[in-house]
Amino acid sequence: MIAARAAGVIVLLEGAGIGALAVWEIVAVITGDTAALDSAIALIVLTLAGAAIVAVFGVATWRGLSWGRSGAIVAQLLILAVALGAATGQYAHPVTGVAIAIPAVIALVLLVIAVRGAAPPARED
Repeated sequence: MIAARAAGVIVLLEGAGIGALAVWEIVAVITGDTAALDSAIALIVLTLAGAAIVAVFGVATWRGLSWGRSGAIVAQLLILAVALGAATGQYAHPVTGVAIAIPAVIALVLLVIAVRGAAPPARED
């Protein structure tokens, strides 16, 4: 239960981080730092949706719901893919990639521990 609660907190904080990214995108639109307004608005909407979904996964994981853990595991794998791209892409910033990856790895480990802890005891036939 402790692993699930800790994972839930981390996933919820990741959702807040994605929300902060959406705020940054909004500021970029307001200050005119975008090439195409329609694409920028679409990106903001998708980022806000992603933030909300990840936050819901965090709350569900905190509550011990299996669907929350499943969604959070998928989210961690996607975050790790983003971290890999940040660390090795054309405009690579390895420190940024590592900073993105560390919480995702910790959350993923805690989520796996939580899944193992939530499993029913093995039957002996």
